[in-house]
Amino acid sequence: MTDCLTFNAADESQTRVLGAALARVLPGGTVVSLRGTLGAGKTRLVQALAEACGVERRAVVSPTFVLIQEYRGDRPVYHIDAYRLHDEDEFEQLGPEEYFEGEGITLVEWADRVEPAMPPDRLDVRIEVTGEQSRRFAIRAMGRFDVGVLERLRSELRPS
Repeated sequence: MTDCLTFNAADESQTRVLGAALARVLPGGTVVSLRGTLGAGKTRLVQALAEACGVERRAVVSPTFVLIQEYRGDRPVYHIDAYRLHDEDEFEQLGPEEYFEGEGITLVEWADRVEPAMPPDRLDVRIEVTGEQSRRFAIRAMGRFDVGVLERLRSELRPS
């Protein structure tokens, strides 16, 4: 079963709104695959989500060279960057299931590079650059991921 939500962000402040909303609705143990071109805003979205989980925003940087960053706030956030990995075997050597099965939220940048190693039940976020600062986020429940989370996210993002 899949369901999709589209969120258009005119600027980075709206990306922060999306990240904060995701932090409020995602249950522990959620895996989020992030896809988009270089500079699309994957790390910015992670920063916003982590900040909403009680992590200092400037502490969140792209883990391109260390591959995995663990952030401790009100709830754990695990940030994995697959950009420098060659294939899913290299990814699996990192032991991602430890994070996938944990209580935190795990976000995987460049998930398309390691698709066969990604859990089937997850949230998939595709980021499209639509302007200098604007982005389109296509958020899809994959596999048996609870589509109710998308409904709660829609409610969080609905203007009051």
